[in-house]
Amino acid sequence: MTGFRRGADPRQTALGAVADPPPEPGAGRSAGAGSGRGAVGVRFLVMVAPSYTPRRNAGLAAYENVLARAGLAPVAGIDEAGRGACAGPLVVAAVVLDRTGIKRMPGLADSKLLTPAVREDLYKQITKTAVEWHAVVIPPAEIDRLGLHVCNVEGMRRAFAALRSSPGYVLTDGFPVSGLTAPNLAMWKGDRVAASVAAASIVAKVTRDRMMHELDERYPEYGFCRHKGYVTEEHQRALAVHGPSAVHRRSFRCVPDGLQAEGE
Repeated sequence: MTGFRRGADPRQTALGAVADPPPEPGAGRSAGAGSGRGAVGVRFLVMVAPSYTPRRNAGLAAYENVLARAGLAPVAGIDEAGRGACAGPLVVAAVVLDRTGIKRMPGLADSKLLTPAVREDLYKQITKTAVEWHAVVIPPAEIDRLGLHVCNVEGMRRAFAALRSSPGYVLTDGFPVSGLTAPNLAMWKGDRVAASVAAASIVAKVTRDRMMHELDERYPEYGFCRHKGYVTEEHQRALAVHGPSAVHRRSFRCVPDGLQAEGE
């Protein structure tokens, strides 16, 4: 893995919650189209004081606001990009935003809902104004060796561990992550409900998209600049003709055995 960086209230739990366990991923998980991420529900156990309840009119800042009021700031958000792709790396990002920074980015949203131009603009704002951020890159060979889910969880741990600050709380997208050194909450579709997770999704997505454009120059026959390594008809046709390249995930069922790229 490689990376990029820049650099409680004792009376009750502000966001006491237990995340329903995700579906058992299995070792060496294979995937086709889509992310393959199981839906994760969250059961809130403690929501006593009104001041510790996320307000709907606060938008994406709701969770960061309530955690700050509970004395658990700063908040780190963690998300990944490339989980459902069958080629290219998995990128996991951790971002720490302060409340002022969130207010300065009214267009912040789940990276998948934004145009490439808007994502690039927000990426520049996030990496410039964030308290801290770090991105971990996990190559295809490591995904094949350890399995997708194992790499995803380990990437989240590494991205968080690389932060030089000490976040008071961590919000993760999709599923719980053990081994973090701060209280944390797994959120279903966290990139659509929490600013720090949305910011992490943008950093991860833009970082990975840039890498896929570079890979497109090395392997133009696959069209990585268009589909970013995800399973599309164009991508499947290219695989049928050229076979997998050095950056395809051989453990995925949609990647056929066969020809290998020159120099592999």
